[in-house]
Amino acid sequence: MPLEVLTYLEPRVDGVYVDATVGGGGHAAQVLEATSPGGQLIGIDRDPAALEAAKARLEGYGDRVLLVRGRFAQVDGLLEANGIGLVDGVLADLGVSSPQLDHPERGFSFAKEGPLDMRMDPEWPVTAAMLVNEEPVEELARIFREYGEERYAWRVAEAIVQRRRVRSFESTRDLAGVLERVVPRQKVGARIHPATRVFQGLRIAVNDELAELEAGLEAAFSRLKVGGRLVIISFHSLEDRIVKQFLRKRALTCICPPEMPICRCSKVSEVRILTPKPVEAGADEVSGNPRARSARLRAAEKRAVWIP
Repeated sequence: MPLEVLTYLEPRVDGVYVDATVGGGGHAAQVLEATSPGGQLIGIDRDPAALEAAKARLEGYGDRVLLVRGRFAQVDGLLEANGIGLVDGVLADLGVSSPQLDHPERGFSFAKEGPLDMRMDPEWPVTAAMLVNEEPVEELARIFREYGEERYAWRVAEAIVQRRRVRSFESTRDLAGVLERVVPRQKVGARIHPATRVFQGLRIAVNDELAELEAGLEAAFSRLKVGGRLVIISFHSLEDRIVKQFLRKRALTCICPPEMPICRCSKVSEVRILTPKPVEAGADEVSGNPRARSARLRAAEKRAVWIP
């Protein structure tokens, strides 16, 4: 969503911006162009392969770019460690990236044979293989139900536990084969593979993505200048709900109980929500990049907080 990002981030010439999930540097390059000649960009990613790709793509911008390895939740500390104060905007493009999906050795795709890994950071202590081979049936069912929104979560969890008693799961196709037999294809629709939701749930659990998002939103907001903008792109309802609730809570002017006739909380609105409804990718982008079909962008501007 390149045009939408620039529209809502509204980069200022000579501004300082953070791309908290820099990936291959596509959005970062656009922000650097829009803030020429003196704008700065701090690109953060937990994936060292992504940082290498971003480094190659952004090398022409010289010292206007600072690339840092880390997680979205660590934005505050990473900026502090690098001597950077408040910033004019923060962008985060959530979820798994196309390069991660396209490399079988990363273990994100059920369509390609690879190890059951799914770690965005290769030094992260938890892998998908550890979860499917070690977690009890109740926890697996919870992961598939809550993170994957899989309606057959319990059936899938039982099938996995039964199979691993005979032989541990080691590869993506090994797990996908079990899911293809357990999840009724006629119930999930022709466009959705039976393994889709389970793999999503595992990936979110492995990388602790929802907790990272919640912490990242708080950290990013704390680093915004007044008038600074927060732009978040999510790819499934769990992420989008967290972003929506975070912005709505910050926008509230009262958090008193409904039964209280007069406001006594002195709550003030901290943001101006720029997207009352999530912004979706246009038809042209979706035709060239089917993954964009799921993208939802939300944005807000930080207000000055004045308490009389």
